Amino acid sequence: MNSRSVVEAVMSGKDRPFGVRLWDGTVLPPLHPADVPTMVLVHERAAASFGIPPSEERLAESFLAGDLDVDGDLVDFLQRASTWSGPDALPAAAVAAGLVAGVGARAGELLRSATRHTLPRDEDSIRRHYDVGNDFYRLFLDEQLVYSCAYWAPGADRLENAQSAKLELICRKLGLRPGQRFLDVGCGWGALISHATRTHGVQATGISLSEPQLEVARTRMRSALPPDATPDVRHQDYRQLPAAERWDAIASVGMMEHVGRENLDRYFSILAQHLEPGGLLLNHAIGETGDGRRTIPWLQRTHGGFIQQEIFPDSDLPPLDLVVGAAQRAGFELLEVETLRPHYVRTLLEWLGRLERRFPEAVQLAGKRRARAWRLYLASCTVTFRTGRVTVAQVLLRKRGGGELQPIDRSSWYRDLVPRS
Repeated sequence: MNSRSVVEAVMSGKDRPFGVRLWDGTVLPPLHPADVPTMVLVHERAAASFGIPPSEERLAESFLAGDLDVDGDLVDFLQRASTWSGPDALPAAAVAAGLVAGVGARAGELLRSATRHTLPRDEDSIRRHYDVGNDFYRLFLDEQLVYSCAYWAPGADRLENAQSAKLELICRKLGLRPGQRFLDVGCGWGALISHATRTHGVQATGISLSEPQLEVARTRMRSALPPDATPDVRHQDYRQLPAAERWDAIASVGMMEHVGRENLDRYFSILAQHLEPGGLLLNHAIGETGDGRRTIPWLQRTHGGFIQQEIFPDSDLPPLDLVVGAAQRAGFELLEVETLRPHYVRTLLEWLGRLERRFPEAVQLAGKRRARAWRLYLASCTVTFRTGRVTVAQVLLRKRGGGELQPIDRSSWYRDLVPRS
């Protein structure tokens, strides 16, 4: 099959809800009005990425290279692509060959998974994701550089308000009080520990594996502490915490995605070891919803997917049942689960809009390929959350022991999260 024939075969289907335009200007049927997004094959070499059966990785690679683009809203395009049933018919021999290749790729993925989540490999994965540079993240995050789902409480009309509300909500759920020892596992740029220190008077410890993040976190903590105090902000993995150290409360926000479902028991056991009896743990993380769908079902995924390869190496999104089960086996009692999926859709749209408005700066800071990868990542995550394939949840846990459990005043958690002007 020549290049044009391959593309026509993969894009066949009278119900395809998005347009397709080839490198010579040819528009493939069905035709759509101008307000419908169009997949554009900028160069003929983009046709190679449509090899049968089509794969997520090949098409993403073509997009990153600039050979494939989208004319129109990227989120709208991906949303439409996710609802399409796929090509009408593909050559049987080519499909069979692709399926065999897919089985081999999945077998290789299983073998590779056995070597994941060693300390050196996890540190390398974190460095690949976060060390793109603080200036790059400043293009689309809020002023405090909070890189997790915001909480769009009543009155939160800006990302900055919604992220401050999320930080305060975590502190309230943990019941933080002056003088308590508080650990933030994967503290990022230090927004939560500085907020908890300044607003709730805790003695905060933050750990991370990203040195550029830690530089900002230490500076931020110095402004929240007395002039003679030294910030307790460490380049440290949660598995390296000294055995004798204990905290009264622990938060893990957007970090468990790097742990791996096969390591959940160890993860929660280690956190329990470092928590006083009766102490609270707030675990905020993304997880699969268990339906097994891919965001774009008609695309094969052979090497872990675009996000694994380009954005989050070795990431894993275990479903809530596995998370809660592991926590309970480690000695935790489940107190509360709050899913924030609609909040993350809005957060991702805010991040994507900010990145697109400053895209030339993103290209200058990170290069064209990486900037395009982040644009595709944020847009595809928006669709993934919107369609319910994944969710994000705050799980509040209590370490068994430590006296009688007191009733929780949940209404106080949400009262005036955004201060009234």
